[in-house]
Amino acid sequence: MLQAADLRRTAPAGEQTVHELRQVLLWPLRLRPDPQAAHRNEPPWQMLRDAGDATPWREHVDEYTGDAHDFHERHYNEFVTFLPYVQRFLYGEGRQRRGAEGGALRSPMRIFRRRDVAAVRVTARDGDAPVTLTVVHVDLYFFANIDVVLFNVELAAAGLPLSVAQEVLYRFGRAYPAGWDASGQALHCMASVEWLDAEGRVLAESDARDRDRFIAHVAEHRAPRIARHWEFMLAPLVWQHSRSEGGAEPAGPRVQQIEYYRMPMMAWLAVDDPRALTRADFVRLGLVTGGGHGPQGDALPYAEHHLSDFETRYCYDRYWSDGGSAPNTRYLCTGLSMVVIGQAGSEFYGCRDRGVLAQFRHQHFLLFLIAHFQKATLLMFNDRLAETLADLDISSADSIRRFKRLIRQTYVTFLSFTHGYWFQEVSEQAHAKALYALCRTHLESETLYREVKERVHDMNGYLDADALRRQANTVVRLTVVTIFGLIGTVTTGFLGMNLIAEAEAPMASRVVFFALVMAATLALTFYTIAKSKRLSDFLDVMSDERLSAWTKVKAFAAVWTGRGGDD
Repeated sequence: MLQAADLRRTAPAGEQTVHELRQVLLWPLRLRPDPQAAHRNEPPWQMLRDAGDATPWREHVDEYTGDAHDFHERHYNEFVTFLPYVQRFLYGEGRQRRGAEGGALRSPMRIFRRRDVAAVRVTARDGDAPVTLTVVHVDLYFFANIDVVLFNVELAAAGLPLSVAQEVLYRFGRAYPAGWDASGQALHCMASVEWLDAEGRVLAESDARDRDRFIAHVAEHRAPRIARHWEFMLAPLVWQHSRSEGGAEPAGPRVQQIEYYRMPMMAWLAVDDPRALTRADFVRLGLVTGGGHGPQGDALPYAEHHLSDFETRYCYDRYWSDGGSAPNTRYLCTGLSMVVIGQAGSEFYGCRDRGVLAQFRHQHFLLFLIAHFQKATLLMFNDRLAETLADLDISSADSIRRFKRLIRQTYVTFLSFTHGYWFQEVSEQAHAKALYALCRTHLESETLYREVKERVHDMNGYLDADALRRQANTVVRLTVVTIFGLIGTVTTGFLGMNLIAEAEAPMASRVVFFALVMAATLALTFYTIAKSKRLSDFLDVMSDERLSAWTKVKAFAAVWTGRGGDD
């Protein structure tokens, strides 16, 4: 493991040191059913819970669902930050009601955690010194009735030069390489990533250099291939189109990329003097563009006119002052990232129980989680509607029935999401309220919600219109059958007697006559139904007083010839 002193010697003279760094990755993924267990109608988290020792994941019993003695002041501060309906979403109902009703009132959010990964060793570029980060926790967040899972990793490091910290934030958290340079080095991601256990043994490492496998996967499946070290962390969840060494499909719920390959990220940095950071430093941290190198280190990463409104759009400077309990604290939020920079010497800024660090790891993380869960769910609905429509074959009755069933299910699920998970406000505390609004604004969640809502209602409206059309056609057919059946009914009623007097005939004779009459009646009725569309057109022509008698005769003939009517 590279020590902080070694890292400082590799940094330019005068560069600030990040005394403590926290990086949180939150990766939204779409859940797909396990093709080998299609008959099992159970949520993926149930599979993880039932697998036991076969997987490293265990359902996380936190301070809200576990022992009440573990509930501390920081948990109370987190809880009261949110509005009541958000509290019920995040924490469920109280312990007494859960016990009285068998746990049915717990939070719709379920968390699974793995504890076998203790650290990660990363190398930004070939020839750079490796940096080892502590893995604080690795979680999976599942949600009731929503086919979305959030993969969460929190990392910690100390004593990093600012440029190294910027590179870690920029390069770590990419699902696969964006490309390769002429020498074969992966672009924009870490050159090397190794997950380590508590004894320092390598559990999994990246394969970003294996260019041919990534290219071949996209050529075959028209879908990206996830890097090996992320595939290890997600297991037993299986990446879409994954294959084992023998070419077979591995068992397990499948996950699919739903957003950009760069994972949304939060960061908390403690430096000696935040005021000493240049504007270029803040831009690189806020937009997560990586560290500056060489003489260009102090230069802006983008053109000045492009960054003219950077402070207005992305900086939340409520605490950017020399006073207060956490002086010179600046929040940077772009939607896909939320970065906090503050003074390492401030006790409140680094406090894990009441300070900014506690708020960052609890309240602010949950704000970030809710915002990205909402966007990921909307994108999932969008994908599901597109796939359902693409799979529709109007010539197949089974396909049409399946299409209707899936659209109805999507409509009901969208209603459940709207009333259970769509929060426009989550807190009345000014700080939390402003950060949540800033995050949602940059994610453009409101616009996306309106688009998806319109598409869902359009699909459901089509089904309603189709149902009304079918009902109208049925009414037309029944009306035609009734009209032409009325002729026979009136005729026999006018005669007032039976045409064939068989009331006193033997039972066998009456049964034969009954069967013959019923067969003839059924045949005539079904024939009338088969011709009901043309007969309906004939009745429309007959009711039009403007048409000649010859036209009406041709319309009657068209019932059998198929000419002259609009069939």
